[in-house]
Amino acid sequence: MHNTPQPLLPPLAPRLLCLPPLLAVLGGCTPLYSGPPTEHFDGTRFSNQPGVPSRPGAGEILKWHFSRRTGPAWQGFVDAPFGPPPPQRVEGLRLSFVGHATVLLQYHGLNLLTDPVWSSRVGPASWLGTQRQRPPGIRFEDLPPIELILLSHDHYDHLDLPTLRRLVEAFPNLTIITGLGNGTFLQQNGICAKVIELDWWQSTTLGSLTIWATPAAHWSGRNPFFLNRTLWVGFVVQGPEGALYYAGDTGWGPHFAQIYERFGPMHLALLPIGAYKPEWFMGAQHIGPKEALEASAVLKASHSVGLHFGTFDLADDGQLEATQAVDALRTAYPEVRFDILQEGEGRDFAAHLNAPTDKPPPGEIPSRPLSL
Repeated sequence: MHNTPQPLLPPLAPRLLCLPPLLAVLGGCTPLYSGPPTEHFDGTRFSNQPGVPSRPGAGEILKWHFSRRTGPAWQGFVDAPFGPPPPQRVEGLRLSFVGHATVLLQYHGLNLLTDPVWSSRVGPASWLGTQRQRPPGIRFEDLPPIELILLSHDHYDHLDLPTLRRLVEAFPNLTIITGLGNGTFLQQNGICAKVIELDWWQSTTLGSLTIWATPAAHWSGRNPFFLNRTLWVGFVVQGPEGALYYAGDTGWGPHFAQIYERFGPMHLALLPIGAYKPEWFMGAQHIGPKEALEASAVLKASHSVGLHFGTFDLADDGQLEATQAVDALRTAYPEVRFDILQEGEGRDFAAHLNAPTDKPPPGEIPSRPLSL
């Protein structure tokens, strides 16, 4: 019998905010979230769970910068063709891999995107930042109607403002679910959409799906002067076909076992595998191929899919190194079904034998909505 997650905070009243992008200039000095201290919030900054390492410090960053050893070379831009247009609706569960951490999930009639990025570069400006090394697997114009975006944290390769603006313009009724403080940041930057902020172990519902925010081992901040002011999360999505897990960005931690204890075996786990070298520096923030396979085993996932590789050159591992490492490690994890999809590839997943038959009553589902 697996414990049902309990709500942490009471629901807060909706707020009507759509502030002009000029207020983004104040992001370095304006609190994005205020609330009572918790185990992972000291009243100003968020932190990982107790005992989980924090982000690398300035000394470690300098050490990495001056001692970088690159893995196998990145090939440069790979001009691969787009995949076929996905179906408009799916009654079961279908995944289409767009690239990096962006996935189109079509689940029981609803269409979800994880950390959507269609930009050619991720960074503070269109000309400054890390350049995309291959096109998105799905043309933006081929997307089906999008109802929901799962936004794990505020780093540039996960929270891409130009893409979010395009999505809100194309699908004005969509909902964004994210961690505490990120909704305020979005509204300061002109993202005029319904945003629901969640703390760890909080949840909300959309149609037949219940979406939970889960802990991750990571950090937040888009500049070095304003760190950990918003919460980083993973997500569990419960639906008729079973529960699926999107890890976002995460290092290793107790949250994998906690998620299994609370929700039971995962039908599908989406786990990062790349940007993991050097391990002494990246390990606290990014799991690598071996940890991803171990996480899949801990979650007892029926299926796992690797993400966070091959699109943006963010660390010392090469463009194909993470996927090749997964292939080399498979024999050590015979019980794990771990797939690597090509960008643009779609796959259907059959119903999970342990699909949930009940959900927490609506009164026990808190959230922090910031909606228009």
